[in-house]
Amino acid sequence: MKKIIPAVIITLIGIIIAYFMLTQPKPLKVYNPADINPKLVDKAVQDVKIKHRVGSFKLTDQDKNTITEEYFKDKIYVTDFFFVTCPTICPKMATQMHRVYNEFKNNNNILFLSHTVMPLQDSVPVLKEYAEKLNVNSMKWKFVTGDKQQIYNLARKTYFAAVSEGDGSPEDFIHTENFVLVDKEKRLRGFYDGTSEKDTDRLIQDIYTLLEEYK
Repeated sequence: MKKIIPAVIITLIGIIIAYFMLTQPKPLKVYNPADINPKLVDKAVQDVKIKHRVGSFKLTDQDKNTITEEYFKDKIYVTDFFFVTCPTICPKMATQMHRVYNEFKNNNNILFLSHTVMPLQDSVPVLKEYAEKLNVNSMKWKFVTGDKQQIYNLARKTYFAAVSEGDGSPEDFIHTENFVLVDKEKRLRGFYDGTSEKDTDRLIQDIYTLLEEYK
């Protein structure tokens, strides 16, 4: 009996540890350029293996406010690229992003950032009207316009949301369905098909997992 009791205790401890490990959400991966499909990564940064972060930017939102990376300091946010008159993937993306917005609209840790890829056409008033139709809080969901080359560099060299190559010239054009999840340290934590309800469900779950990481 004396030999059996320690064995039983060890077994129980093992079961408890295994249960704890299985029930805890798996931490989200931190993505660096070298971890991502090379087709999505600008050649200039494909070999970067550590410490990739969202850098500085300066854009204008639907309320004519200047928006920089500082607005998202200590926040988790989801970002994408769209244009107002897009008749194909963008309406689907807006529907799915709105689902995520509604899920976290009362959580001050979560923000949203949508970049227009047609900044000349999508002026501040155009973005304002678009945001109002979606009936969203402009402090929580930013629709931004600005310098085209800067926006396209963000898509290709920062968020890795676009497959196509280009230089941000007038002839250059990005059309991508990707949502990107960014953590409070400005690290990339996930990529999602913004036209897919199933993949958006995964994004919602990953945001909850990330929130747990910061508790």
